[in-house]
Amino acid sequence: MAGGVASGGAELSTARRKAIAGASGAKGLVQNGKVFLIAIFASLGGLLYGYNQGVFSSVLPMYSFDQTMGDAVTDSGKKGWLVAILELGAWAGALMSGYFADKLSRKYTILLAVVVFCVGVIVQTAAKASDSILGGRFVTGLGVGALSMVVPLYNAELAPPEVRGSLVALNQLAITFGIMISFWIDYGTNYIGGTGEGQSEAAWRIPLALQLAPAIVLGAGVVFMPFSPRWLISRQREDEALSVLCSTRNLPPDNELVRIEFLEIKSQVLFEKENSETKFPHFQDGSFISEIKLGFYGYLSLLINPNLLWRVAVGSLVMFFQQWTGVNAILYYAPSIFEKLGLTGNTVSLLATGVVGIAMFLATIPAVIWVDQLGRKPVLVVGAFWMAICHFIVAALMGTYGDAWPTHVAQGWVACTFVWLFAIGFGFSWGPCSWVIVAEIYPISIRSKGVSVATSSNWMNNFIVGQVTPSMLDHIGYGTFIFFGLFAFLGGCFIFFLVPETKGVTLEEMEELFGNTTNLATEDLRRLEAIHRRLGLIVDEVDAKLDAEVGKASIEHHEAKE
Repeated sequence: MAGGVASGGAELSTARRKAIAGASGAKGLVQNGKVFLIAIFASLGGLLYGYNQGVFSSVLPMYSFDQTMGDAVTDSGKKGWLVAILELGAWAGALMSGYFADKLSRKYTILLAVVVFCVGVIVQTAAKASDSILGGRFVTGLGVGALSMVVPLYNAELAPPEVRGSLVALNQLAITFGIMISFWIDYGTNYIGGTGEGQSEAAWRIPLALQLAPAIVLGAGVVFMPFSPRWLISRQREDEALSVLCSTRNLPPDNELVRIEFLEIKSQVLFEKENSETKFPHFQDGSFISEIKLGFYGYLSLLINPNLLWRVAVGSLVMFFQQWTGVNAILYYAPSIFEKLGLTGNTVSLLATGVVGIAMFLATIPAVIWVDQLGRKPVLVVGAFWMAICHFIVAALMGTYGDAWPTHVAQGWVACTFVWLFAIGFGFSWGPCSWVIVAEIYPISIRSKGVSVATSSNWMNNFIVGQVTPSMLDHIGYGTFIFFGLFAFLGGCFIFFLVPETKGVTLEEMEELFGNTTNLATEDLRRLEAIHRRLGLIVDEVDAKLDAEVGKASIEHHEAKE
């Protein structure tokens, strides 16, 4: 009986919230204008990520960079390290940022990441040899990796459920914008001093140095951004959390929507806190050592709890398949790929690379607007199969005409077109939606740790792709595209058969979506019910009927006003 009441109470509050919540899509973004603007600013972290990804692909073939770095550019193995070392740093940065996001807060972790990023950029810009580029890119990677984890987490926790997907997807839009402008800045600076022997070192130092501008803006501005309300409640700063919710929703403290959202967050925080006190009573003294041990057991719980392990698998595999679609093989080595498709001359290949950036950026805009209406699954499945088809067509054309592009110019341009279509497919699907899913699926007590594990999966696979792609292109040619096409297809199958739809589900309701309410131990279920009852999210059955009538009247009044 108690379990039934718990379920009924939860359904009552959920129904109320969903009935009186705002719209999704473009209208929802307008209605939540303040949260929208905050998320746009936070997504400067995504711009740094994207710019850094894109800028180096066009710097690599520059004559002056080649002369400065020597055989580090001409040798495919060393060239792979120049590109992939950033991903190795980002893997470490993403993994470590989970602790800092909990300890320092989401927003101060963003500030710390920006400082580390700037140090790496300065080292790269002043580099005189390949060792400095390697070191600088590794340090930059630490900052980029932390930003790639904490910005989607911050946006997800600040967002109302009806526009959460759009706000998290903003980070990917910022990434694609960064990629796009980096390609075209490289194209412009490529002409400084000429394109051959006369080319100035400024041609590649300027685009690297320009990364500092948005980083400084983000670092200065993040101090004035609100804390995550979920983080505030987890730190017993409830008045501040309520104030943030009211401010970002533009609603008064006594508004029903604000109160339900606040209490749902608080109930989840209390549940996780009481669970921790029950399971680890000897680590509750607040000391540094105890917090380190709690953090360790938090990561360990991801592996020993079957439900959490499944979420870790989902998050890590989503990021695995995102990278093995081959997107970063395209982004990092686009000029080299276009040369292999018959586009001769550095200027032409840089132009074609710039089109990749434009295509990906424009394709991401619809995803930001409609991801909360269409859902995550259909977009990811369609995008995966779209990318697989593009890979297979490019492979077929390259295998057939690869040795005779000069006499088959039209076929070369068709192959280039399908590379651009691939960029569009990634832009509207796996680019934004994979980050949305990863930011949604974990409970609050281990959310930052779970997101950091999934993000580290992204970066580790990104590192491997960046490392092996030059050798793959040299040794198996068109087989590279078949290889990535198969992984894109498998990624679509994985989403279709194994990943649940998270559209419109609150972060607190993810427990039920992933089956955790039925798998909780009896003691945990009773504890969660007691917390809900204590906070007013669960009422007795008689009161529930009365509240339902009141809620219905409130909803009808709200609809009449609309």
